[in-house]
Amino acid sequence: MAHAVIAGAGPAGASLAYLLARRGLGVTLLERQTDFAREFRGEGLMPSGVEALGAMSLGAALDALPQTRIETLDIFRGARRVLRVRPQDLGAPGPRMVSQPALLELLVAEAGRFSGFRLERGVTVRDLVRERERVVGVRVDTPTGSREERGDLVIGTDGRASVLRARAGLRARRAEQAFDVVWCKVPQPAFLDQTTARAYLGHGHFAFLFPSYDGRLQLGWIIDKGSFGDLRRLGIEGWIEEMARHVSPDLAAHLRAEGRAITHPFLLDVVCDRLERWSLPGLLLLGDAAHPMSPVGAQGINIALRDALVAANHLCPVLLGGGGAAEIDAAARAVQEERLPEVATIQQAQQGPPAVLFGRAWWNRLLVDALLPVLVRTGVARRAFAALFRRFAAGVAPVRLQA
Repeated sequence: MAHAVIAGAGPAGASLAYLLARRGLGVTLLERQTDFAREFRGEGLMPSGVEALGAMSLGAALDALPQTRIETLDIFRGARRVLRVRPQDLGAPGPRMVSQPALLELLVAEAGRFSGFRLERGVTVRDLVRERERVVGVRVDTPTGSREERGDLVIGTDGRASVLRARAGLRARRAEQAFDVVWCKVPQPAFLDQTTARAYLGHGHFAFLFPSYDGRLQLGWIIDKGSFGDLRRLGIEGWIEEMARHVSPDLAAHLRAEGRAITHPFLLDVVCDRLERWSLPGLLLLGDAAHPMSPVGAQGINIALRDALVAANHLCPVLLGGGGAAEIDAAARAVQEERLPEVATIQQAQQGPPAVLFGRAWWNRLLVDALLPVLVRTGVARRAFAALFRRFAAGVAPVRLQA
């Protein structure tokens, strides 16, 4: 039986492990954490991600997970709502906010129904194992000591700080980012229902909030890259006051009243890049390990799931057919060839909104402060938002599971 070693049980790794295992392949999935809830994980699942899980025959199981569904987005400029958008009116369902720990547990549980699947938690991948010019496994640390884990193909899905990416020495093309995101959760306010999200626009600042699956309100405060130290020195009260200056009075009052109840603060150092090569002989990188996505448009989980579908399409026939090293490597290269156009297009689209809000050119402030009301009044803003939303919602390339 052909055997794949997958490092990292995030959305790309867990879903690909499931797809390979259900076809009868041997799969060892290695996960650094012992509990999927121990790390910050995004919650946004766009229609393209929902479609991918449906193609995996997991649509009903997904519906049963803790989640909220966003049906309305209110966009504010300071205290005033300037635009109300309903995703259904734009041609696609709204995003779902899904518990990613629950989703990952679902994926590994489904994979566990097949005898060839093995999940090891609390295992830290340290390096690649090579024989001559080929990757043949990984070196890991476990609670019982260090060892090698070998397979016909090593697949790195170990995230934006991928150890395998670093050990492989692969080069990336990076799009410089002007912002970072401070995430936190606050109690759900009475003035906001469980299906409505809000965005607050301004030059040099941006806030986005949505009802989370756990009954709380997820808040993202976008700040200039590298400025978190200044924010932290303000303390929580100073940070709340800084946000309150840029949002509507109802939210400002809620933040001040509930400041002590803020939980799960997390700084996301925003990175957006992609490898020039996603593979070496015996190695394939996918998801954030190959192409960390900006948080704009909630694309990370969705792109990772679509990567897994395409990877299964190319890898299963070769591995099941007893293909040799050359055939396996060709299949790995074919994954990048198919996925790269969509990834590159989505990453390019992600650069637009931050360039407007955080750009230093004179016209950036003019656009946000003076022209935005005109663009809203004439319908230009709605049309532009609709075009961007449809791209983020549905992807830009057809992805179907063939395996």
